[in-house]
Amino acid sequence: MVRHSELGENREERKRSLAKLIKEGEVTLGGYRKAKIYGTLRCGSGKQMKLENRVFFKNEQEALSEGYRPCGNCLPEKYKLWKAGKNWI
Repeated sequence: MVRHSELGENREERKRSLAKLIKEGEVTLGGYRKAKIYGTLRCGSGKQMKLENRVFFKNEQEALSEGYRPCGNCLPEKYKLWKAGKNWI
């Protein structure tokens, strides 16, 4: 898990660092630290959160191992299965 706030001293550094991680495949999902929710990098809900609450994951397994659940906005099918308590992985 990578915290957005730890990617650089200023906005430009963080932006460059994140772009590099995405390009290298080290980051494929984003997460909301407070509620422990993960979703796609393009999710509208994720783009609204504060920098200090934003985290990134290499893959779904990493997000799950950290105790995060799927986003109901960008991963609705996985969210429905998670909410129903079914095996959705």
